[in-house]
Amino acid sequence: MVTTQTRIETEAEVEPASLRLREVSKTYRRADGVETVALEPLSLDVAAGEMVALIGPSGCGKSTLLRMIAGLERPTSGTLRLGSRPIEGPGAERGLMFQDPSLFPWKTVRRNIETGPAARGALRECKAEVDEYLRLTGLEPFADSYPHQLSGGMAQRAALARALVNHPRVLLLDEPLGALDQFTRMRMQDEVIRFWKTRRTTTVLVTHDIDEAIYMCDRIVVMTPRPGRIDRVMDVPLERPRHRNDPRFLKLRAEILEMMHLSGEEEES
Repeated sequence: MVTTQTRIETEAEVEPASLRLREVSKTYRRADGVETVALEPLSLDVAAGEMVALIGPSGCGKSTLLRMIAGLERPTSGTLRLGSRPIEGPGAERGLMFQDPSLFPWKTVRRNIETGPAARGALRECKAEVDEYLRLTGLEPFADSYPHQLSGGMAQRAALARALVNHPRVLLLDEPLGALDQFTRMRMQDEVIRFWKTRRTTTVLVTHDIDEAIYMCDRIVVMTPRPGRIDRVMDVPLERPRHRNDPRFLKLRAEILEMMHLSGEEEES
């Protein structure tokens, strides 16, 4: 039985949180002392419940920035805050999903999804919720299957369910659909949007796919080649559901392509 107090506390725990980055930079130092600047100081606000894309050429620091938000790397300078609290390390309130589903090969789909609740000692309370995520992702018939028995799309759905069952206040997506075929990728985009609409979890998506960024996100952060910095932040003024053949969609896509092309030329000159 779930008491009213427990329900209130659960709702508070899953309330989306804002992100606030101020003058965040990252420099790597090799063993021989040579330094590589991955990110120049940048600042960014992500509102609670917003979905924001980070796009830019390979090596511009998108994934580095995401890993700092996740608490897996420390910035060389600057501050990152989740709501009112500083980000100083990993935390269950931030869910991270990589391009590789990274499922435990020795665990069934169900056991993979149960990993977070089990680690928190909350598996008994979350059993029904795990069942619900299996149903919502269409993985119920494959609950007792192992990762090697799944297609790429099914494995990514399992990884998404594993991330969401922990009720993250922020969902961090690092090219999670990049290895999928185009048809499966578009279906997974719709899956992510469907879950986002239900929970309004604050989401930061790293992608190289401009169409994906426009289709899924509220705003798009365009980054320059390394050392990465924010070139422009663009609103996506399209109502959902979006259509890829909408003239406004195509116009925004052309603008971003032109912007990234010019940014690259400036960097090389």
